[in-house]
Amino acid sequence: MKNNLDPLRIGEKLFSSRLLLGTGKYRTSKNAIESIKASECEIVTVAVRRLPTNLNNDNISFLKSLNWEKLWLLPNTAGSQTAEDAIRMAFLGHELACQLGQEDNFFVKLEVISDPKYLLPDPVGTLKAAEFLVKKGFTVLPYINADPMLALHLEDLGCATVMPLGSPIGSGQGLNNISNLQIIIENAKVPVIVDAGIGAPSEATLAMELGADAVLLNTAVAQAKNPEQMALAMKLGVQSGRLGYLAGRMEKKYYATPSSPITQISKI
Repeated sequence: MKNNLDPLRIGEKLFSSRLLLGTGKYRTSKNAIESIKASECEIVTVAVRRLPTNLNNDNISFLKSLNWEKLWLLPNTAGSQTAEDAIRMAFLGHELACQLGQEDNFFVKLEVISDPKYLLPDPVGTLKAAEFLVKKGFTVLPYINADPMLALHLEDLGCATVMPLGSPIGSGQGLNNISNLQIIIENAKVPVIVDAGIGAPSEATLAMELGADAVLLNTAVAQAKNPEQMALAMKLGVQSGRLGYLAGRMEKKYYATPSSPITQISKI
């Protein structure tokens, strides 16, 4: 089910799906293609560094097998240790988008990670690169720690979203920083996309129930025993969480209250 009455707006574009999916770590290209189809996602993120600049290379045939009339490419700067490196990857990402027929695609998932051990995003490098890319007309989606003040600074710079991690990338630990995520969601005037750490559909649902606008994940699907089935489960989890958030959950109470009426219904 796609909720077309509740689209996700990122920059000037609208999307029906609130699940964003990565393309790394799959055991086979077929797993990646079938998972993307099963998820019904509309935004697919690809690490620019792992791809040649020429899409005629046979090593990325899976990328050319996707339907780019229905999908939107989100190039990411994964592997960049400095702001300058990330900026260069962003421009290469736009070139790749052009080769896929998306000449107007200036989206970039901005990742600056200077620590190869813990893979936590570098806030200083991220701010520096974001400021430059926004001025150059990119639609910047920055990957950050769950830092409420950093999220506000990036929003003030003109980033289209903020993308706080739920827990360390690829860890599958779920949401380890719910309080900070709630603060970011409460204060943000741009979409908040929870990115990294989600391992199960229930965790994707929880992120959406908190009020996140979308979820981006990769490893949870790619490394599942059945990636295609997990992609479907994540799609349903995100949809369920969003609908639950919009519906508004009941108030928590200290004591039990009967669900059946206390007074007897009059007989007709």
